[in-house]
Formats: sequence, C-alpha cells, structure tokens
Amino acid sequence: MMKIKILLTLVCSVLLASCYAQLPTDSTADKMLVYQLGNGGWPKQLEDKSVVDYALPLTPELLGKIKSTRDLHATFDNKATSREVVYLIKAFKKTQNQAYLKAAQKGLDYILMAQYANGGWPQYYPDKALYRSEITYNDDAMINVLNILQDIATKKNDFEVVDPAYIKKAEKAIARGIDCILKTQVKQNGNLTIWAAQYDKDLMLPAKARNFEPTSLSTSESVGIVRFLMRISNPSPQIKTAISAAVKWFDANKIVGYRFDRATDPQTKVKTAALVADNTSTVWARFYDLDKNTPIFGDRDNSIKLRMEDLAPERRNGYAWYGNWAQKLIEKEYPKWLTANGSK
Repeated sequence: MMKIKILLTLVCSVLLASCYAQLPTDSTADKMLVYQLGNGGWPKQLEDKSVVDYALPLTPELLGKIKSTRDLHATFDNKATSREVVYLIKAFKKTQNQAYLKAAQKGLDYILMAQYANGGWPQYYPDKALYRSEITYNDDAMINVLNILQDIATKKNDFEVVDPAYIKKAEKAIARGIDCILKTQVKQNGNLTIWAAQYDKDLMLPAKARNFEPTSLSTSESVGIVRFLMRISNPSPQIKTAISAAVKWFDANKIVGYRFDRATDPQTKVKTAALVADNTSTVWARFYDLDKNTPIFGDRDNSIKLRMEDLAPERRNGYAWYGNWAQKLIEKEYPKWLTANGSK
C-alpha cells in the first residue's frame, strides 16, 4: 500500500512539473521578475549605475549586479515600476502565467505604499536623498502611476485581471492624487495656469530638481496631467476648471511658426539645437517663469538663462528645450472632451 502511495505521489509530481514546464512564458517578463526589488518596485539603474536593459542576457555577472542592488533604487523615474507593472499584466493576460500577475500585484502594493498622505508620489521610494522625495510630475512619474490606478478602477487596458480588492484601493489613491493635482496647480494673481515638474513634499510648493531643471512651470508634464484629468468620468467642477485653465494657458503661451530642431553646421558637422522657422509648427518651451510666463533655460552651473542660445553647448544640445507637447491636446483632445462633458 505504501509503495502505491509513493508511486502515485511521484506520478502526480511529474504531471504537475510537466504542466508548469508547458506554461507559456515571456522572456522579457521573466527578466522583470529577476529585476524586481524586495519592496516590489523596480530600479532604473543598478547599484553600479548601469541602466536596466531587458534586452541584455542575464549573465552571471549581470545577475550579481542585480542581486546587489538595494531597495533604495526603487523608483518611478524614466517609467520604472510603471513600465514593468503594465508589461507584466499584459504578459499574464497573454500567457496566464501566475508568476507575472503576482509580481505585478506586488508592484501595485509598492505603488500604493509609496503615496504620500497628501496624494502625491515621490520620484523614488524610500530613498529621500536630494530631490528624490519631492512630489514628482517630472517625466510623468506620478501620472504614469495614476494612469495604472485608473485602469484598475475602470478595468481597462487588461487590468481587469488583477485581484478585485485593488479596485477600492485604487479609487482611494486616485481621489488623493487628484486632490494633490488640484492643490498644486500654479496660480498667478489668482488665475490657474499649469503645473511645475516637482513640488516640496510638505509645503506642496514648486521646487527645483537638477541644476538645469529650475523651479518653473513645466509644459510637457502639464500636458500629461491634463490628459489624466480628462480620463475622469463625471468630473467635478474643480477638475473641469483645472483642465480649462491649463488649456487656456497653453493657448496663450504657444510659439507659432517654429519647430525645435538640431541643425548641422556645414563646416564642423556639429549639430546645434535651435528654433527653426516653420509655419506649419507650434511649440512650447519646456520651462516657463512661474510669474512672467517667459521661457527659461537651466544650465549645469545652476544658472538660469533667458535664451537657449546662451546655454553651455552640452546643455543646449542635451535637452528637449522645446516641443509640440500641447498641440494635439488643445486642437483635438480638449474639444472632444468638452463635447463629451456637455460643455459644448
């Protein structure tokens, strides 16, 4: 009898192992499982400052670097963590591999844990060094997170697969996040404008980041904020006002007839960033003075220039100082939103 039990156990084990072996996998998702930190987040760089690159093979040397990377490196910067959560959810939807869903939900736990009581998210958590603890809209860090939570709350973009318990958690986090967004929209003489790229986590006032990222109004990030707010069903009067005020600011401060380009000097063959005349193009500067709405440009020496041409060559040519970020928003997306929300 004992031999039969042992035999049955072995048969079941073999069958179970066979089932797992046949479970579809995704090579990138598998690597994301390896890179995930103990607190549930993901780094953008490893301990040795090498950039996370899922195209690289997991060599013993790379695995050693990943293993030595501390939880302090968990971040929302450069789409880290949000990128992985989104990818893993889609990989689970495609493969039904539970390991991917488990890792994604651990990432969601990290996202929820990192939110401040005032509704904002830092660039890094739990690292508080330098500007990493500031409420961070820069590079869409906070908005990427809020879009994930909105997908959970509305069961969109494959997020219907997550544990239903996350829906209420997401709704609460979104409400706090929107409250933070509304409170941080910059006012000039009582009039709402757009947003800064980052804010002091306690005072909720605009703050600087790197030397060349001064305290300022930030156009690229503000477009992302408006697009997120336009996703909200049955928006409150406060949300509607915030959206309309931002679009009004974008329209008033657009630079018509130019595009941002890097022209090549025919003699030196060096490319130099410049505004080039183009009557088909509309652009905005990346940063504007908080009070005057004039374009400003930060240099590595912490100085602020009023002309891009006055920057040191490395900074002039190493940053997106202008872009057409708001063009589609104000010409197509906002009118469509107005119609959908009974404003036209």
